[in-house]
Amino acid sequence: MKATQLEDAQTGITGLDDVLGGGFERGRSYLIEGSPGTGKTTIALQFLMTGVAAGERCLYVTLSETEDELRATATAHDWDLDGLELYELVPPENLLDEDQTQSLLYSSDLELGETTKRIFEAFERFKPNRVVLDSLSEIRLLAQSSLRYRRQVLALKHYFAKSGATVLMLDDLTTDTNDKTVHSVAHGVVRLEELAPVYGAERRRLRVIKYRGRRFRGGYHDTTIETGGVRVYPRLVSSEHKADFSRDLMTTDLPEFDQLLGGGVERGSSVLVLGPAGTGKTSIALTFVKTAVERGESAAMFVFDEEIGLLIQRAMGFGIDLQAMIDSGSLVLEQVDAAELSPGEFSARVRHCVEENGARTVVVDSLNGYQAAMPGEQALVLHLHEVLQYLNRQGATTFLTVAQHGLVGDMKTPVDVTYLADTVILLRYFEGLGHVRRAISIVKKRTGPHEKTIREYEIGNEGITLGEPLTNFLGVLRGVPVLHGEADLLNGEDA
Repeated sequence: MKATQLEDAQTGITGLDDVLGGGFERGRSYLIEGSPGTGKTTIALQFLMTGVAAGERCLYVTLSETEDELRATATAHDWDLDGLELYELVPPENLLDEDQTQSLLYSSDLELGETTKRIFEAFERFKPNRVVLDSLSEIRLLAQSSLRYRRQVLALKHYFAKSGATVLMLDDLTTDTNDKTVHSVAHGVVRLEELAPVYGAERRRLRVIKYRGRRFRGGYHDTTIETGGVRVYPRLVSSEHKADFSRDLMTTDLPEFDQLLGGGVERGSSVLVLGPAGTGKTSIALTFVKTAVERGESAAMFVFDEEIGLLIQRAMGFGIDLQAMIDSGSLVLEQVDAAELSPGEFSARVRHCVEENGARTVVVDSLNGYQAAMPGEQALVLHLHEVLQYLNRQGATTFLTVAQHGLVGDMKTPVDVTYLADTVILLRYFEGLGHVRRAISIVKKRTGPHEKTIREYEIGNEGITLGEPLTNFLGVLRGVPVLHGEADLLNGEDA
């Protein structure tokens, strides 16, 4: 039995080998397809440069781009193509030579047989281990019929297979996107896509459509093109990640708050903090960050809605020095731009904080901004479910804030994720004796008992202060409560 993992041709692309289950199996031909601008050429060059670094002979055959264009792409990524053979089937020095018109290697004028012959000649001359053929669209145009095109691709596949070379065939889908000829011929098919949201930067993603005899990570995986190449963010599957940890209670430095929570929040659980704007959702989350750091643990906070400098200044106002935590390495505080960051990239950042920085308290502030990065509510819930399950399995306690629409009375939540959270903390405004006051209650806790009262709280220079349970009021959650005596009087008058 062969050791498949040892024989795989690594791509050298962060995340892609994980999606492919190890890389490309050697001696096979693969199709990389996608519209122009999705990153096919960048992936192909990275694949070949990885081979060069491993001491392999690598050949890039181009029928569409010139060698100068390929080298310009490499320069944009700070790459050195030394050791990589570039074979151009469009010699620019002959392009304007009238005496050479009949021998031009220009794809629209060259016969299909001549093109194939020259590809084989280049292969025999360099005898490469890895080959990139860019692109099949030119061959399809020369073939002029589906039957002839299929036969030509089969001929190329069998020729390369006999030599044991690993081949990437690129297709820009500019001729006929419904032609699946190469899908049935290739050993594996990778589709690249580019999406243009209504607002924000373009989003790119990748999907492995086919890979014969190999388990791969299915579904869509977000990708980005950065200086240095393509980066793939494999779709997070929480069931693949599990760590052993003790599910002890995490307490705060507020005895009344711990009492309300039934002793604290269990490690490895998720907490949803609900409330209208200004009720102190971020302050509640910062209280847990502060106590976690004081216990000697690491924390991570992803802020969607607020500028980091303002958050640090505001937290200092009630006694929490976030900058000192950052400087000591105890806190990772990241600003997230929902219009620029893909969900997959966000998951990768969360994983990095947990697995590399050891974060055991994670705050996402807020889910409203997180939702803006998602294409739809259903995708948000599914994606959030995987992220929360992953964090829970890693022993990290997660705090999510959600800004509800409205101030008093009937509150509207942009997306209902209360069923995903283990604990739900509800914050409310209410009127009392001519003042706007705040109330806090625990409406759900899966992991144990909790206090069922409603407490008033204030946010001041010393942080959050909780009062005694509001036992004399009725209708606090409606926003306009009444005292017990007033309620009896009203009921009597109604009678």
